[in-house]
Amino acid sequence: MNNFKKKWLYLALLSFIWGSSFILIKKGLVGFSSLQVGGLRIIFASLFLFVFGIKSLKNISLRDWKWISIAGFLSSFFPPFFFAIAQTEIDSGITSILNSIVPLATTLVGVWLFGLAINKRQILGVFIGLLGTIALVVVGLEFSPNQNYWYSIFIFLSALGYAFNINIIKRHLAHLTPLQVTTGSFGVVIIPAIIMLAYGGILEVNYKSIEIQKALGYILVLAILGTAVANILFNKLIHISSPVFSASVTYIIPLVAILWGILDGETINLYQIVGGVIILFGVWLVNKKKHPTKKH
Repeated sequence: MNNFKKKWLYLALLSFIWGSSFILIKKGLVGFSSLQVGGLRIIFASLFLFVFGIKSLKNISLRDWKWISIAGFLSSFFPPFFFAIAQTEIDSGITSILNSIVPLATTLVGVWLFGLAINKRQILGVFIGLLGTIALVVVGLEFSPNQNYWYSIFIFLSALGYAFNINIIKRHLAHLTPLQVTTGSFGVVIIPAIIMLAYGGILEVNYKSIEIQKALGYILVLAILGTAVANILFNKLIHISSPVFSASVTYIIPLVAILWGILDGETINLYQIVGGVIILFGVWLVNKKKHPTKKH
């Protein structure tokens, strides 16, 4: 299979896996706190990756470890905690829509720090996407008083972390395999995650409870598929495509997440849908390639 077909296959798989991650976080929060969900997610994912990828780490240079460490904290440590914290106050479907700003953040970070060229259409797309994000938050504050949309800041911080991670991997770690980058990233953050988990009172949980056992199962699926496997696939996608195309996985994620949310009893109003469409339109403008002019 050539790279063109591979990148679309990875995009589809990631859209389904990550689109399902939001409902898994929600189910995990039924039995555990946000710190516990984030910590368990990282630890389970790390242990799974170590089984398959620990041997791949022996040839990584000290310079590479510097960038792996930075990328690891930005994408593998903070986001699992931030998403869990956000979903204690915001529905999973809306969280997925807010997450759609990742391609916009990727473009801005690429321009700001990595010399990525950007044209007027892409600048317009960034502003439209940000406008949609602001509209979605404002509408949420007004029409969903039972949800605290100020927690959106945790989604924005995660998006920024993902944006830096994508550009760092493309610029500084492209010579490493996806398994090396993913395993190394989680190897760096597992100890801090254990500390956070201990601080979050994980030893005080009643594991005999059926509710706790179910929640633990959801977190295990989230960690293995939604974190470990998905990160390997995503790093493969970054290697064979552009940073902005890689971030475009967020096109389909909200559709999957909203469907899961509706099946779980969540509601979404027309104004929120419009805000999400505006965001995705901005992302589309940023990603749209200019067709060459035909010569007659």
